[in-house]
This record gives sequence, C-alpha cells and structure tokens, in this order.
Amino acid sequence: MSLAPADLQRLAGEVERIAAAAGAAILAVYDANYTIAHKDDRTPLTEADLAAHRLILEGLRRLDPPLPVLSEESLDVPYAERAGWTRYWLVDPLDGTREFIKKNGEFTVNIALIDGERPVLGVVHAPVGGVLWGAWRDGGAYRRDAAGAAPRRLRTRAPAAPLVVAGSRSHGSEREAGLLARLGAVEKLALGSSLKFCRIAEGAADLYLRLGPTSEWDTAAAQCVLEEAGGAVLDLAGAPLRYNSKDSLLNPDFLACGDPRVDWAGRLRGDEPVAAPAD
Repeated sequence: MSLAPADLQRLAGEVERIAAAAGAAILAVYDANYTIAHKDDRTPLTEADLAAHRLILEGLRRLDPPLPVLSEESLDVPYAERAGWTRYWLVDPLDGTREFIKKNGEFTVNIALIDGERPVLGVVHAPVGGVLWGAWRDGGAYRRDAAGAAPRRLRTRAPAAPLVVAGSRSHGSEREAGLLARLGAVEKLALGSSLKFCRIAEGAADLYLRLGPTSEWDTAAAQCVLEEAGGAVLDLAGAPLRYNSKDSLLNPDFLACGDPRVDWAGRLRGDEPVAAPAD
C-alpha cells in the first residue's frame, strides 16, 4: 500500500531537518583541517562524509514508519536482502566529495524515499548557502532558500535558444562532447553534485547528459525533485531510471531534461534537429 500524500508531506518536513543537520555537520569539517581517504573504487572519502552518514542514519531510523536505509557509506547490502525491500531510504550523505575537497561549495546532501523502484520523496540540501530543494509524489517540487523560509514552487521550462546544458566539473568524455555537439550551439553550465538536476528543475537549464558510472544514491533524490517540477531522468532508451531492480547499484548512462516532450535521446543520436514542441 502506497503512502498517502499527507504522510509524504510529513516525512518531507522531517527529512528536511535531518538534511539540514547533516549539512551543518559537513560544514564543521569543511571549515577545519581534515584527512582524505580513498575507497576501493578510488573515490575520495572524508570525515564529513562519515559524520553526515551517521547523523542521517540515526535520524531516519527514528522516523515512522521504520524503513531500511541504504547509504553510500553503508556496508554493502546483498541484493538477496535488498530484493525484499519494497520501500526504503536511499542516501548520499555528501554528493560531490571532489567539490567539497576543492572548496567550491558545489556539494549536496541527498535523501530519497524509494517505493516500488521509484523515488517518491526527495530532498537535496546544499550546505554552503543553505538552499534546499524538495518534492514528494504528486506534491510538486519546491526550493527553500533558508531554514524556515517560505518554499518557492518549481517548474521546468521549454527548451531555450541556445540550449543550456548542465555538466559535471569533475567528469566528462570525448563521447559526451560528441553527442552534445549534435544539439548545435549550446551554453555550458558547469556544476558539481545534484545541483545540475536542481537547476533544470528551476528552469535555469535544459539538459544534463551523464555517460559513465554513477550510483543510485547519486540521482534518486534529485530525480524526484526534477520529475515533480515537470522534467524527467531517463536512460538513453527513454525509460525513467529505476531503483533496486538489479544486483548492481550503478545507473546506466542517462539524461536529465526539463521538457520530456522532446525526444532528447533521438536528438543526441542525430535523428533530427532540436526544436521546442508546440504548447
């Protein structure tokens, strides 16, 4: 049985407070000296990742209903166990650790509620600046500029001319550049972490193409925000990203878009030129 909208709204408020507390813990490390370790996949790990993970885990375990939590910094949970989860929390305590290390402020706390392989609640919090983006299923998407501030409703836009394409500061490839060249003249917007999805949800960008490895906790919360703002996060066959549907927690190549009426995958293949659909 799905959670009612009122339950999702209540949970969103509680998750906002958990994300903000995790953000404060991250900033306490950000402003101090800290050590950097590396995980088995060579990605960096800091004291801030671990402090935020512990705080979020503790906060989510106090919520009603009690649900499993899968975090980037958790021990691996075998798919044989995860396959029985119909509803669970999916967390990236510090999305954009490389941006954290560079001290450019472009990192986020991501917390999503997954129900039936779909993100039905998402909160993305940017500790530097204190901005938060949130959404829940059928509740719309919003941006809150500070704790306690009134939320501002978000809506994506029809494609701009030129297109504004968000992209990673720390990742990219010749293949990605080649595909994007098929869209013609574009304006590039370089950002770290889930901020790329949030800019599309705000109507400040049109597209984000990601080729190469990402994990499910990197995308789930921001996918909920973008979908509720009117956009989509799709694999290159045009299907929405799904969660906990297989043994691997890696996402396929994907694109995030503000206007899903456009066949972006077809345009990237060079099938036809980009044109905004008629309203």
